[in-house]
Amino acid sequence: MTPAGHWQAGGRAGLAELLARPWDVLVVGGGITGAGILLEAARRGLRALLVEQRDFAWGTSSRSSKLVHGGLRYLKEGRFALTRESVHERQTLLCDAAGLVEPQSFAFGDYAGRKPGRHAFLLGLAIYDRMAGQRARHYVGRDEFLALVPNADSAGLQGGMCYMDAKTDDARLVLRVLQEAQSYGGVAVNYLGVERLQRAGGHVTGALLKDALDGTTHRVAARVTISATGAWADALRPGTGTGSMRLRPLRGSHLVLPAWRLPLAQAVSLMHPHDGRPVFAFPWEGATLVGTTDIDHGGDLAREAAITPQELDYLLAALRCQFPALDLGAHDVIATFAGVRPVIDSGQADPSKEARDHALWLEDGLLTVTGGKLTTFRVIALDALRAVQPLLPGWHDSLEPVPILACAPQPYDRRLPPGQARRLAGRHGRAAAALVKAAEEGELALVPGTQTPWAELRWAARCEAVQHLDDLLLRRTRIGILTKHGGSHLLERVRAICQPELGWSDARWSAETAAYAALWQRHYGLPAAPTEAAAYG
Repeated sequence: MTPAGHWQAGGRAGLAELLARPWDVLVVGGGITGAGILLEAARRGLRALLVEQRDFAWGTSSRSSKLVHGGLRYLKEGRFALTRESVHERQTLLCDAAGLVEPQSFAFGDYAGRKPGRHAFLLGLAIYDRMAGQRARHYVGRDEFLALVPNADSAGLQGGMCYMDAKTDDARLVLRVLQEAQSYGGVAVNYLGVERLQRAGGHVTGALLKDALDGTTHRVAARVTISATGAWADALRPGTGTGSMRLRPLRGSHLVLPAWRLPLAQAVSLMHPHDGRPVFAFPWEGATLVGTTDIDHGGDLAREAAITPQELDYLLAALRCQFPALDLGAHDVIATFAGVRPVIDSGQADPSKEARDHALWLEDGLLTVTGGKLTTFRVIALDALRAVQPLLPGWHDSLEPVPILACAPQPYDRRLPPGQARRLAGRHGRAAAALVKAAEEGELALVPGTQTPWAELRWAARCEAVQHLDDLLLRRTRIGILTKHGGSHLLERVRAICQPELGWSDARWSAETAAYAALWQRHYGLPAAPTEAAAYG
């Protein structure tokens, strides 16, 4: 781990000595919740270590809907406090993470006889805007709506409501938060999982960790251990002796289509014609992203989630309803992805009605943090530190919110495509200038079909703890879900750039390529035997 705030390739040098240090806080889980806790702990003077059994953002935090939103639907449920909190955090991220968290306009068609009606929707938007201290909502006529949303269904269309939210690259947000934590002395290690918790007098005092790369084990002592493992939290909690299941894992699946096949000037929000659930489509990273389902996930959480044929058909049915002239089908889909949300189980029959609040359980010195939303990760992190503050005698902090990320200057290079300086500063912070400087001839050009310069691949391989090829193509960059067949046609150039940086032999590269292809087909491609029956459940 280097003072510059990034990882060296491999990231394992001196690992045993590093882990042998005494720690104030051990954070288990490398998604956005764990990253947020690491940042807030490190910047407030705590010796903080984060470990992740797979890759950073491997779970829900690379498979979310990519929206940083205030939760407009929570207003309908009367959850004003949650909406206000989310809107405030959204506005803060738009300011602190510009270039990574970006405004996104939404349009919702006003169709005769469909709910919600114009007046009810605009009333909700008025409250939404007031909470954000802005006035972004407006109503447009039929012709203007069709100009904003080309190919939309015109039958019964009266106009449309427009409003503002935000979007991000969720995996890059995790990496940027971890980088910021490192600048304060925080340490983050991927592929390092918990074998078992350590206890003294029934109190959790750290953990025995196992390195997934070489099988070595390490004992880590910490005054406080925080489980931020999301949907996987119940797997760690039984060791405390309670063993009660409190989570309801819900799967959200998504489609990625070429921008030319579903061209959008802005995001579109609609209610599914079969069950009234919200579905959206919006421009993202040079493609069009469509989501999301919301169903109980009965699969093994140790395996990556994947879309089912029924979910594929469900999302395609929504697109055909909103864009009938395009006749969209499974053959138009570039990639799919599915994430498992850590939702607190309250016994609702309809999964979509479960609350998205976060929860904290302190049991025998182990604090479990789960639930919540991507948007409110800072709120969750501060709540977690308040909960463990009594276990850290001698540490006193007001835990008042401060800017989430440091202001990063935009790199300058006349070879950068328009908008890339802002984008790179948002994604890489103070490392953006070094990334641009490291680029070789032609590497500031964009990977075809994406908004990613080739130089980001070199930088990730050199400085961002890439251990496997899927780390590089699915999380450090999103080439694996933005290009056909997971970017297989790009792999020769990826190899030329990244293999020397990673120090992989030809045999290692071949093995990684084969493993990545199999992984992509199982979890990011089309599901086997789509039914086209629009069944869902």
